[in-house]
Amino acid sequence: MAAPGVARPTRLEVVRADAAHVLGSRAAARVEAFPDGTLHVRAGELRRALAWLVDFAVYLLLVGVGLVALTVPHGSGKIDDGGFALGAVAVLLLAAPLYGLCYGNGRALGAVVTGTRLVRLSTGGRIGFPAPWAMTVRTVLLPLLIASFVVGALASGSPPGSPSRTSIDDRSTRRLRAAGFRTLADRRVP
Repeated sequence: MAAPGVARPTRLEVVRADAAHVLGSRAAARVEAFPDGTLHVRAGELRRALAWLVDFAVYLLLVGVGLVALTVPHGSGKIDDGGFALGAVAVLLLAAPLYGLCYGNGRALGAVVTGTRLVRLSTGGRIGFPAPWAMTVRTVLLPLLIASFVVGALASGSPPGSPSRTSIDDRSTRRLRAAGFRTLADRRVP
């Protein structure tokens, strides 16, 4: 029985304390649970930012290649200025979803470089079919989303919307599960 005025630790707090000897205190502090209780290690802020930066650089590279590919027929007169402008808009809009096709398992180039994985927040599973849309959001709409979050947070005190995906630290999550930390239900609160 807990003493009056002393709060009992939650299961997640117990897991974090127990996992510190496996992962280290910094990674253990990022242990989270999906709604079904499955444990994972949330990727750190720097790794998530670096993954986005790599993905954005790949997007820009794809846009550059697409624009160069349009410049050749435009320079030779095979397409007019209107066709070039339409093609440029198409390249800007289609480069991200095309890159997103590589993202269905949560491991685009940015995630591979940083050792993270983008997963569904509801289940921890693969992104799958919505991956092209997820990449479009990450690379094209992110500046607009950031601006709306800032405006929304200033107006209401909290960011608008609810996330449906999260980045996990793939290596640390595997180590956590290999050490026997699979779900919150596996741990007893003292």
